[in-house]
Amino acid sequence: MPDIHPTAIIEDGAAVAADCVIGPYCVIGGGVTLSEGVVTASHVVIEGDVEIGARTKIGAFSAIGGPAQHLRASQAEPGKAVIGADCILREHVTINAGMLKADRATRVGNRCFLMTGSHVAHDCSVDDDVIITNQGTLAGHVHVGQGAIIGGICAIHQHVRIGEYSFVGGMTGVEFDVIPFGMVLGNRARLEGLNIIGLKRRGVSRADIQELRAAYERLFESGEPLSVAQERFGAESGNALVNTVIAFIRADSKRRFCVPARD
Repeated sequence: MPDIHPTAIIEDGAAVAADCVIGPYCVIGGGVTLSEGVVTASHVVIEGDVEIGARTKIGAFSAIGGPAQHLRASQAEPGKAVIGADCILREHVTINAGMLKADRATRVGNRCFLMTGSHVAHDCSVDDDVIITNQGTLAGHVHVGQGAIIGGICAIHQHVRIGEYSFVGGMTGVEFDVIPFGMVLGNRARLEGLNIIGLKRRGVSRADIQELRAAYERLFESGEPLSVAQERFGAESGNALVNTVIAFIRADSKRRFCVPARD
């Protein structure tokens, strides 16, 4: 049987695995599924159509699955939130249900670490192994690639893509897409090079890092518009990491990207 504190409310229809731990004053709605080993601290509210993966831990006063913070939310069909396994959601984390995507889902992958006060808005997609630091905020429809790190007190504009293993510095407002493996900083995000520390931690070889650096220079330091510079790579570069960056840029010709500040 789950370990459920006597002050918690588990509504009819909720599916709670046998080894879950539900803390004091939590509210678990009737459409919620908690997989094995899920732990909620006190005063956690999980409502609507929500799936929480195995062994995920949710901190006090978090709110998961609430409707989108959108003026038309009351007129839309109810969405859902899907959170993967082995995640850590610290205190006051908020994750809203989806609303406008085809599947009306907000998704958080496996092994993600969402620190205190971080927010994932409606229809976001957060891939595996992402870290969102304290008070990091994702507006609607943001996609965060695998292994990316969002610094503290950041604000990511709606529909922005944050590439895999990129790094967003603290207190940065991100209006445009961040390339995979890139690093952005500033009041309004500017590309400041590659996330070399993150690449090394990932075990990327020195040769691959050198190829990425060379590609970065061709793309962002040649003085040419990005639309022109990326065409010089042809169909593919021969290096898988460089190809990842080029494919990210070419995914939509109308996208805008964070670029280095110009003197």
